[in-house]
Amino acid sequence: MTAIWDPSLASTELVQLTRALGEPGRDLAILAEGNTSQLLDDGRVVVKASGSGMRDVDAQDFVVVDVDPLVELIRDPRSTQADLTAALDAGEHEGRRRRASIETLVHVAAQAFTPTPFVGHTHPTAVVALLASVHAATAYDTYVYSDEAVVIGRPLFVPYAQPGVELGRVYLEGLTRHWETHGELPQLVLLGNHGIVVNAPSTAGVEGVSQMAVKGAQVRSAAYAMGGVVPLPATSVETFFARDDIEERRRILAGGSR
Repeated sequence: MTAIWDPSLASTELVQLTRALGEPGRDLAILAEGNTSQLLDDGRVVVKASGSGMRDVDAQDFVVVDVDPLVELIRDPRSTQADLTAALDAGEHEGRRRRASIETLVHVAAQAFTPTPFVGHTHPTAVVALLASVHAATAYDTYVYSDEAVVIGRPLFVPYAQPGVELGRVYLEGLTRHWETHGELPQLVLLGNHGIVVNAPSTAGVEGVSQMAVKGAQVRSAAYAMGGVVPLPATSVETFFARDDIEERRRILAGGSR
């Protein structure tokens, strides 16, 4: 079985992160939008269940999935959406069907490259507006202010794909290209016409990168409205990334160890 329901494995950290991302004032997700996950010591992933709103979740609203079978499902061209639905089904418990989120594949895909403690996926209005615009594919090709570069690192844009198997395949392809180019996972992934995914070493990292992604979208939208973006010079950014003090600050702000 790929998925099981075991509320004892949903940590307080994960529940608190999910509720924080679902706070209405943050405008990151409404209704049952968005999902979160945490990597367990045994390599499995705890992910929010389908249909559960982030704001009010508790440990009952999570499902545990095995990573390898789901990664194999992504890579198998014969896999169907029905195969994924079956793989995410943890059965009926206490009168309710428990199924991992349809977007679980964006959570397990990161684990195919390196252990990723926390993943958060949300649909911030400011970011989705930008990702639904003519600027979507190129908006984050350059940086617009220094702290953005420090916190989000090198983001990845993934074009729109239908949530489920289709998104899983396009997403894994994007992560593979990024890994081969930069030797690391992107902390921020921008999903065209959809939202964002944040890969981070801590819950603070997921929150910080999510907030910075929203600010970056707001800055870009305002700059486009005033005639266009004047980005930071590329050579200056590369020099910036190479500095030891900036690398340390980046780790701290993104939720890593000091």
